[in-house]
Order: sequence, then C-alpha cells, then structure tokens
Amino acid sequence: MNAHVTIHAPTAPADENVGAWLKILARYRQPRLGRSAFELVITLVPFVLFWTLAYLSLVNGVWLGLIAIVPAGFFLLRLFMIQHDCGHGSFFARRGLDDWTGRLIGVLTLTPYGYWRRAHAAHHASAGNLDERGIGDITTLTLEEYRALSPRGRLGYRLYRHPAVMFGIGPAFLFLFKQRLPFGMMKDGAQPWISTMGTNLGIAVVSALMIWAVGLVPFLVIHLPIVLIAGATGIWLFYVQHQFEETHWSKGDDWQFPKAALHGASHYDLPLALRWLTGNIGIHHVHHLASRIPYYRLPEVLRDHPQLAGIGRITLRDSFACVKLALWDEKRGRLLSFREAEGALAAA
Repeated sequence: MNAHVTIHAPTAPADENVGAWLKILARYRQPRLGRSAFELVITLVPFVLFWTLAYLSLVNGVWLGLIAIVPAGFFLLRLFMIQHDCGHGSFFARRGLDDWTGRLIGVLTLTPYGYWRRAHAAHHASAGNLDERGIGDITTLTLEEYRALSPRGRLGYRLYRHPAVMFGIGPAFLFLFKQRLPFGMMKDGAQPWISTMGTNLGIAVVSALMIWAVGLVPFLVIHLPIVLIAGATGIWLFYVQHQFEETHWSKGDDWQFPKAALHGASHYDLPLALRWLTGNIGIHHVHHLASRIPYYRLPEVLRDHPQLAGIGRITLRDSFACVKLALWDEKRGRLLSFREAEGALAAA
C-alpha cells in the first residue's frame, strides 16, 4: 500500500473493545461553567481587539497593521468552535444558555445555529456510513460510483474536489450565500427557516451598525477577509479530520457507530498554538465518540488515556497529503487519489 499519511497504530486495549470507550469517556462530559465563561471571554475580546486594530491601521494608513486581520480570522474560527460545542450541548450543558450563546455567535460566524446544529447532528449520526451520505458532509464517492459517472460527471467531481474550489470558492459560497437559506431542510418545517432568517436579520442589523460606525469600504476590507480566513481554515480542518487515507467507511450491518466514530475521524496532532486556536478540534476521533465532552477537556482524555493518541494520528505535515485523496476504495478500505483511481480503473 502506498502510504500518503503517517498512521500510528493504537495499542491493543484501545482497539479491541471500541464500545467500552463510550462508558470511559462519559466521565469527561461535565463542563466547568467558570472555565466555559472564561473561554468565551478570552476568545471574543481578542477578536474585537484585532478587528479594531485592523480598522485603526486602515484609516491611519499603517498598512502593516492590517496583518491583524489574520489573528482576527483565527479568533473568529475559535468562536465557531464554541458555537460548535453549544450545538452539542457541551459548552455550558444548559440547553437554553448553550442555544442562545450559539445563536448570537452565529451572527458573527454567518452560520445559522439551529439549521447548522441539525445538519451537524446528522453528520455525527452517520459519519463513515456509505448508505447515509449527503447531510453535513464533504461529498465522497466510492471508486465504483466514480467509475459509473459520465465524463461530464467525473469532471464535475474533480472540480468539486480541486483545492481551489474546496478551500477557496467553497468556503466563500458556503458562508456568504448557501447558509442564507436552509438548503437540504426546506421541507423540514419552520425551525430551519426561523434559524436562517433570524440569523440573516441579526447579520443585517450588526452589519448596518458596523457600516454606520466605520463606513462601508473599511467594513468590507476588514471583515470579509476575516470571514474567509475563518471559513477556509474551518473547511480545511473538517476535511482533514475525515479525509485521511485510512479513514473508516462501511455500509449496512457492517457500519457501527463506535468503530466509525473512533476510526473514521483523525487525531490531527497540531502544534500547541494551533491546537488552542482551533479549540482542540483536532482530537476529532474522541469528539466523534463522545461529542458531549467540552473542547477544553479533550486534552484531559489523551493525558489520561494515551493509547487513544495514536489512533488515526496525522501531523500538520502529514495533512497536506490528504488533499489528493478523493475516492473511497471499498476493496482496499482506504481513500485513493484520482491518479491511483484511474490506474485501478484501467487495470479493472
């Protein structure tokens, strides 16, 4: 097998009884309310400060100061990670407080909280299930499905999977346009519409106030790149956490939640600063197995159970090889690049 990503084998106890981890990890589900509030403050305040610094630099002609847009983008991403935990009910573990925190943050992240929460719940419930693809996932075809496509269909899938589309055009389209309507849930009652329209109204009000305060051009010059940086980085993280070579996909009775959760998501072992800025979301295999654990307690899990750290582990350097992987080979049980896929299809 041609290894594109370094996968470190787990020790036997972690792999023999995957279901047992559900009981073990339940001990880490309780958030610390003071810590949660502190995490919110140390994320929101720097975001506002870096945004303000970028604005002051722009109006005073200090162009170097516009570099503040980059950390502002990462702190907006971190706000999304808090919104993400609120969606799982794990940030405060109080439904009303989590929901309203998530809704308010959604105005900044351009992500309607209720709509996103439903789509993300579907993703967690079906991750790695070939029979349940389509909601909250990056579209992934099997080798046989790709083979059955017309030349035009193959071209469309290749374009969709191109890095410029996946991490450039895609995030811009998703956050600026697609999430303005409840696509995929338009027939699911009023709740997705209330969520998206309420968020749209909040975005309009906040944007109007900001434009009144700083002007249209400064607002767009500063805030649009911040949103795009946060969005592209978020899509990259989501991609790498599920699109590594030896991820897990199965169908029918072969699909089991604990195994799919633990082996279908990676442990993206990032440097410490990036780990903090991304809300430990790289410990994604543990998150999928026990999504009610607050993000700031995920490192405790790896500290207490180091055998989990090796499952699906990829480093920052390893992760760049994941960009080539696009098709699931059911026979080999791994993701292939388009070049490998064409070779396999030619051989067949």
